[in-house]
Amino acid sequence: MTRIRRGYIARRRRTKIRLFASSFRGARSRLTRTIIQQKIRALVSSHRDRDRQKRDFRRLWITRINAVIREGGVSYSYCVFIHNLYKKQLLLNRKILAQIAILNRNCLYMISNEIIK
Repeated sequence: MTRIRRGYIARRRRTKIRLFASSFRGARSRLTRTIIQQKIRALVSSHRDRDRQKRDFRRLWITRINAVIREGGVSYSYCVFIHNLYKKQLLLNRKILAQIAILNRNCLYMISNEIIK
């Protein structure tokens, strides 16, 4: 029997998988089966953490706004501030409010004083 040369498709697939895992350490970048497992794990983690990142940033913005409002001598908290924003129909999202709180606190105090009136 003559020797049969194998095709290139499986080799091409493995090479593509190895390129994904080239930055991994140890067997996770060398062994095909381990690379496939790590690739699945990495993709699951990245998918999960994209949602978690949105959650974490929203929590950070709320914390920043609350801290600035409470320290400013204003006698109310974040929830009252947001409620009054909605009542006055001021469309400022939490990201923008947090930026204002960091960069220009006086502007946030002016906004809160306008809301109270």
